[in-house]
Amino acid sequence: MEESSSDNDLLRILGAIRSSEIVENRVQLFTELGNLDFKDISNFTSLVDCLIAFWEDFTCLDVTQCMLNRSIIQLALKYVEFDLHSSSILKILNLGIKANAWCSKHLKMTLLSNQESQEEEHVSVFYQLLLEAMRFSASTFLALMKFPVFDDRVLMDAVANFVLEALSLAKASISDVKKLQSFGSEILKVAHMMIDAVIKLCKALSESVNSDTYDVKLLNLDKDNNKMVHVINITRCAIEKLSQIGVLAANDGGNSVNILNVTWKGVVSLLQIGHKYLAEIVSIANVLVGLIALVTEPLKCAAVAWSSPKDTVSKTEAKRILVPVKFYLINAVKIASLYPHQAYAVYRDIMLCVIKITTLKIATSNEIFLESVCTVTTELLEQTSMDLAMSLLNSDELKFEQKSEVLEWLFTNEGDSYSTVDAPTLANCSLTSTNEIFDLRCEDMNRERILMTARVALFINFLRCSLEFDEGLKLGLARKLQRFLDILVEEDVYSNVLFLKLPLLRGSGNTIQLVWQPLFTSLLHAVKTFMIVVSSTAAWGDMESFLLENFFHPHSLCWEIVMECWCFMLRHAETDLAYSMISKLCSLLKLLASSESVALPNSSFRILARSICFLLTYGAKPMVNQVYMSLVEDATTHLSSILCLALFIEGFPLDSLSDKLRNTAIQRVISDYFEFIDSFDEASLKTSISGRCGIPVSILSASLQSFQTSIPYIDPRTLKLLVSVTRNFKGSEDKVIKDHCLALLGELLQMISNLGHLYSSNGIEEAILEIENTFVSGPTASDGCLHKCKPHLAQFMAGLIHTELSEIDDDDSKNCAVLNLFHMLLKEKHWAFIHLALTAFGYFAMHTKYNKLWRFVPPDAALSYDLVSGAESDQDRFTEEIKAFLNKEMALLSTAPNTEQLELLARDGRVLKQMVHKIPNIAEAEVKCVSMEVDDDHNNCSNKKRKLRDGIIKGVELLKSGLKIIGDGLSQWDQNQFGNNELHVKFLTQFSQLENVVTHFGELAGNRELCSSLGSEHFS
Repeated sequence: MEESSSDNDLLRILGAIRSSEIVENRVQLFTELGNLDFKDISNFTSLVDCLIAFWEDFTCLDVTQCMLNRSIIQLALKYVEFDLHSSSILKILNLGIKANAWCSKHLKMTLLSNQESQEEEHVSVFYQLLLEAMRFSASTFLALMKFPVFDDRVLMDAVANFVLEALSLAKASISDVKKLQSFGSEILKVAHMMIDAVIKLCKALSESVNSDTYDVKLLNLDKDNNKMVHVINITRCAIEKLSQIGVLAANDGGNSVNILNVTWKGVVSLLQIGHKYLAEIVSIANVLVGLIALVTEPLKCAAVAWSSPKDTVSKTEAKRILVPVKFYLINAVKIASLYPHQAYAVYRDIMLCVIKITTLKIATSNEIFLESVCTVTTELLEQTSMDLAMSLLNSDELKFEQKSEVLEWLFTNEGDSYSTVDAPTLANCSLTSTNEIFDLRCEDMNRERILMTARVALFINFLRCSLEFDEGLKLGLARKLQRFLDILVEEDVYSNVLFLKLPLLRGSGNTIQLVWQPLFTSLLHAVKTFMIVVSSTAAWGDMESFLLENFFHPHSLCWEIVMECWCFMLRHAETDLAYSMISKLCSLLKLLASSESVALPNSSFRILARSICFLLTYGAKPMVNQVYMSLVEDATTHLSSILCLALFIEGFPLDSLSDKLRNTAIQRVISDYFEFIDSFDEASLKTSISGRCGIPVSILSASLQSFQTSIPYIDPRTLKLLVSVTRNFKGSEDKVIKDHCLALLGELLQMISNLGHLYSSNGIEEAILEIENTFVSGPTASDGCLHKCKPHLAQFMAGLIHTELSEIDDDDSKNCAVLNLFHMLLKEKHWAFIHLALTAFGYFAMHTKYNKLWRFVPPDAALSYDLVSGAESDQDRFTEEIKAFLNKEMALLSTAPNTEQLELLARDGRVLKQMVHKIPNIAEAEVKCVSMEVDDDHNNCSNKKRKLRDGIIKGVELLKSGLKIIGDGLSQWDQNQFGNNELHVKFLTQFSQLENVVTHFGELAGNRELCSSLGSEHFS
């Protein structure tokens, strides 16, 4: 047939098609139509009508009929590509709708049926038709961009249906692309082309309408004829289908990368264009949830694989997994930033996703074979995940209450039950159980221990970037600082904060570097940064309250963090503010000072003294001088001595004093000490029963630890004092005196251990013999109270490197005493004493010139026994154990934690947590003890009965005990006829009167209830 370009040829062929009953003939005739030159045809109406009329909607996949449909769609494609006329747009759209729906239906049928080999030709023809249908759809979408199709409601509905059917076909094809034989790659290419065309059409439609005039109320009044309504419907349909296709492409294992890119980029671009009117139409929350699922699913699979890797995971492997994850995160960030209100609806899913990424980073940070995973996670995901969180917290469109709700959920004050939850933790920083976090639901987050360290790390990041937050959010963060400290009390967090090192990105642009930094260092830096950020905002009041309320925090880690903040403020605050702050703390210290509290390390007095000394280490010399002159310069009062002792024990920076004041302080300490030595006797011990004995000794002992430049010379009279103290301890039966002697003995042993010259003085031998007699060979050796002094004795024994010991004379008394003391220490079986004894002996062994060290080790040393049976002892075993101990001590200098160290830290953390939790109960009990009833009716108070305080009852009992002791003394006096008989008679008379009064008072107290009138009779 010769090629013709006239309308007559077109009509002739169309007539032949209509009159033919044979499908094969129609196929041939449609092929002839395709060979016509469309440039010579002026009227395509009949052609389009014929295309629609002869599209076969057959149910069975007959190869001939399928070829007919293919010829029809090829001819329609040629027509659209040549010149789509406005008069035939609706008909072409209907053909496209029909063709896409038919292909979708038969695709399912084809995949479900079990085709025989003889039917492979049919399947091949169908797949070719499928390709032609998608090409036709793509060309039609591009052609529609040339026409203003908005005014016709029927036409716009057809466009919407065409978009829906075309994307549905693309979705069906992509979801089963692996089953489409050799056509799979070609179908993916054509589907990509069609999806791109849909996106371009939707962009053109959106840009063609005036979105500034968008009003929901106006649209509702004229839904049928409003252009905007039609555009919104088309765009909504496209976004929903594109996001579904994007999820399918993501789950295809990387085989549909092009589809993945075009779909999600298309979703974001359409949402960007229509962000003024799509918020209430498109289910953006579902789109975000879908993206978050795409983030967490590959991370979960990777965590399972990496929990037991055969080899070290390479950076290439880590990037292969994490680069797509970053792509999903970036798109989620863009969408959440455009639609913060819709993102807020799923804020729990968003924040839990961020927490999971942080947990993965932490879990991989402590394993050498996963170090590259941790590094790549930081480089690729950390900043993007933070951007996702910031899209909510830093949005101008969200209210303060909404942002506060996000923070409240992340760091809630109620509902946490970490202490009772039996769940996997990160105590060993292992990835083994971390893959379980990817299955956690939002409602479980605040109860999962495994997420606690990640929540801390996330809060640190919030503090670090707080400069970007608005005033309301800064206030919210400041109010969450207390909860932040509460989480640090948990043993898992406590151990991780102390040991973990995490990679951190520093710099900007091309100068970004990745550095590994301890988590504790990052924490302190972040809190200090936050202090600077809020220093001139309304949040500073909450920051200040937080610092004041936690000044006496009972947990060591929390206290140190708070004190670091105080020191930071002290260094950078104005001078007047700094001096005012220190002055108020000193005034409070004076109020808390007492002889009893100075001996208690955890008393408020000692904690405050410790805090002041901590602050002064960062203060200027004039400030240190001011504190010293304010508290301890007056040497004449007992209060001044108590304050001086507390400050020196807690490390007062003596070397920071001015030279003149420092010399004066040293002279005062030395002179008070020697004055005490000269006046020391048994009588001085008795007179000190009501107060603290030997304060000058304690002050000197504490001050020696504070001198950094030089230690003042102390003459050997110290050794004589030690001998005198031990003899008083052994010779007295009075428990109070013995307690005073024990306290002095401990202070003196510690002091001498810091004064090497005393070990070579003449009195050292006598002192060693006296100590040996007290602890080993004398009658007091079995006194359990001596355990209080053994830690100081271990220090004293380490200092024996300064003493010459004879290796020739086995009968030398000093040598024998030293041997006995070391034997006694090394036999101790309590773990704490074993540690102290080995530390002392190890130091002595490494520094002494004495060669026969084996003589110092008893055959029944604690570490000589078999650890399993505990029955057999072997000196070689001791040698192995002390070698292992010293090696472990050296290994502890390493910054990389191991499982054993983390478990020990977690155990310490549990003890600290129990102590912190007990404090409110103790305080509550004390409040209950001091509470008393108060009569409302003052006029009838004489008729009211009041219960005696427990203190009165206890006092009566003490009076009775005192009477008994006095009576026993008077009886011995009478038997021995010691002293003046006249004086003895006077004592008996006074004692008898006192006994009557106490007896009568005891009877009153025994009733437990007294009328108020008795109070005025007996105490007026």
